[in-house]
Amino acid sequence: MSLADDIIVHLKSMANPVNVAGMARYGIKSDNTLGVSMPLLRAMAMSYRRNHELALTLWDSGIHEARILASLVDDPKKVTPEQMDRWTANFDSWDICDQVVSNLWEVTPYAFEKAVEWVRRKEEFVKRAGFVLMARLAVSAKNIPNDAQIEAIFAEIERGAADSRNYVRKAVNWALRQIGKRSIELNLRAIAVAEKISGANNPAARWVASDALRELRSPAVQARLQARLR
Repeated sequence: MSLADDIIVHLKSMANPVNVAGMARYGIKSDNTLGVSMPLLRAMAMSYRRNHELALTLWDSGIHEARILASLVDDPKKVTPEQMDRWTANFDSWDICDQVVSNLWEVTPYAFEKAVEWVRRKEEFVKRAGFVLMARLAVSAKNIPNDAQIEAIFAEIERGAADSRNYVRKAVNWALRQIGKRSIELNLRAIAVAEKISGANNPAARWVASDALRELRSPAVQARLQARLR
């Protein structure tokens, strides 16, 4: 058997139907899902880091946990935009979306480009991936994007806030909050965007705005931002 086959056999040996049922209650599909926990998957991944071919094979298995493992072992330097589009089109649950974005997409050279591209798509989990990627970049990127890129992000957040699908609106909210916690300047701009959204005749947009404003204006966030200045 191949290495990928061995890994899949091992994953199946750890299948936990109780975990699968619990995951389903949180909106994670039970099809092709084994119920293997994230700590176990992360421990497994340590032995196979930067193995691009293994990642591609694990992903093509269609098994939920194998796909998460693929995102943990892939080599971001070998990831192509075409691979990103293909995998993202396969997302069928919020956890696969968030794990792949956080484990792999955000450390590729194409992260910002793909974030802007995907938030303009209609498919629920592709759109979510774009906004989650924006949220992650706000935390992990060393350099703040230039003004034109920031304005592009805020413009997409304004448009995306009207999407009533739960997994999309929560990702829009996440992106707005994370960007607004990056710096004093971005906090003020994010608050202004949220205030604008709050006046929309759309329940989803008003929820995005009110939840974001609660955190962005909170004493804890304001204190952290002021401390960075000092």
